[in-house]
Amino acid sequence: MKLEEINFPIYVVGTEDTKTEDGIVFADNKVLDDTNMSGDTLGARRLQTSLPNLYPLRYMIKSLSGLVMHRGYMYIDSLGKLFSYTKQNFFPLIYHKILNVEKKDIVSLLWLKDINFPIEVERPPEVEYMWAGIIYKNTLPWFFYEYSTEWKKDTRRKI
Repeated sequence: MKLEEINFPIYVVGTEDTKTEDGIVFADNKVLDDTNMSGDTLGARRLQTSLPNLYPLRYMIKSLSGLVMHRGYMYIDSLGKLFSYTKQNFFPLIYHKILNVEKKDIVSLLWLKDINFPIEVERPPEVEYMWAGIIYKNTLPWFFYEYSTEWKKDTRRKI
């Protein structure tokens, strides 16, 4: 599965012992998803299933930066697609000065020096953070990676 095809939020599956039988996805012999139920999302199907012994989904990852920073291997997305993720390629990480922060209802918009469009982040940065690290793909800003209190030199991250 390509990174662009993942439907966030995703959930960490803490085991590689997964199998599918008769439309039911098992992890460690517990029910992870019941595709026989109506519903477009994993959550809707898990609420409807009458099967006992549901696999606990304890950790949710809301964004691509969360996935990149997580050290897990197996995941399931919000539509019920089970996938494994291993970091394969290096991408540039460049720090930009935060010029302005627009607080919206659901997200905040970061306006950064040398980027002519805002970057969406879940929360506005704390007051002490003056720099934002952005991952680039094909010389274009791709996604927010982290905040920093000081400028850091350009580097790269394996994604």
